[in-house]
Amino acid sequence: MKSLLNEKALLVRIGIKRKVMYRKAKNLGYTHPLVVSCSQELDVLLNRYLEKVS
Repeated sequence: MKSLLNEKALLVRIGIKRKVMYRKAKNLGYTHPLVVSCSQELDVLLNRYLEKVS
């Protein structure tokens, strides 16, 4: 049960981070350092999620 809650919380964080990244990319451009940093943070979250579900 705890694992399922962690997975759901991780999915929520992924969704939020993705929206933030898209918003920054729209305003700053895809190659701006803040967008790249946000993308890398999203990658970390996605990798954590994939480790939990595999």
